Amino acid sequence: MSIISLVTGWPGPSGFGSASTAEEVSEGIDAANLTAIVTGGASGIGLETVRVLAMRKVHVIIGARNLEGANKAKQQLLEQNPAAKLDVLKLDLSSIKSTTEFAHNFLALNLPLNILINNAGVMFCPFQLSEDGIELQFATNHLGHFLLTNLLLEKMKSTAKSTGIEGRIVNLSSIAHVHTYGDGIRFNKINDKNGYSDKRAYGQSKLANILHVKELTRRFQEEGVNITANAVHPGLIMTPLMRHSMLLMRLLQAFSFFIWKNVPQGAATTCYVALHPNLKGVSGKYFLDCNEKRASSYARDETLAKRLWDFSKNLINSSYKV
Repeated sequence: MSIISLVTGWPGPSGFGSASTAEEVSEGIDAANLTAIVTGGASGIGLETVRVLAMRKVHVIIGARNLEGANKAKQQLLEQNPAAKLDVLKLDLSSIKSTTEFAHNFLALNLPLNILINNAGVMFCPFQLSEDGIELQFATNHLGHFLLTNLLLEKMKSTAKSTGIEGRIVNLSSIAHVHTYGDGIRFNKINDKNGYSDKRAYGQSKLANILHVKELTRRFQEEGVNITANAVHPGLIMTPLMRHSMLLMRLLQAFSFFIWKNVPQGAATTCYVALHPNLKGVSGKYFLDCNEKRASSYARDETLAKRLWDFSKNLINSSYKV
């Protein structure tokens, strides 16, 4: 989207633009028969996504690391909307064990699953490894969501088949996917501290989010599955995600205040892609300001997407010891 459209909020082909809010893009949609999972749904744009989905009558399961904070957020939402259907389950996406337990706990609820919003993430972390020995931004932003999606795919497939309602997977990526390492993904150095850049590692993980939906789409189309998968860039929003670089972000915001969004605007593209009927059958795409945009050449590379899929499976299998 041009800088003029970004600054002015002028709508694109979808009828929405950078100034649109999550409530506006989902207005008039009755989603009373849908169930969704939102990871990282207790704060920031994740919480706004949960609020608006619940407003549209979706039954929302919030996946969160901090159960106390998530339950407080749930109570606040129920005070605003007593009819909201909300549940909270523990989820730490940097942990293979926690992600697996979350999936098992959700499946034990015997609920349908129509929408999976892979929203949670970390940003610009100093180099550190997860409990499974995997670089933290890659582990949290990509690998945890890759594993969670795979663990829930059969539930999503059976829900789509039994209800006839299209399932939707939404990965929160970022425009930062263009700022990654030289080969896109450092397959041979994913956990290597040498050459680590907190900014490029973040970009790498966001590139992986787009490649993930590309490979999911190929597999869904090959199987004839009634599920779509798309990636979104929510825009520049000041949220707790930026805690590792708050000073830098505030300086940046001071000089580029005209392109920053508030939280309701930041959740708009997620809610649009998750709910809007105009996107029925649309899959494998990248959205910015509620309109489809062209991602980087790496993000459009089908061979890279397949390689990342296989690499991610092997990394999980080799890292997790029961």
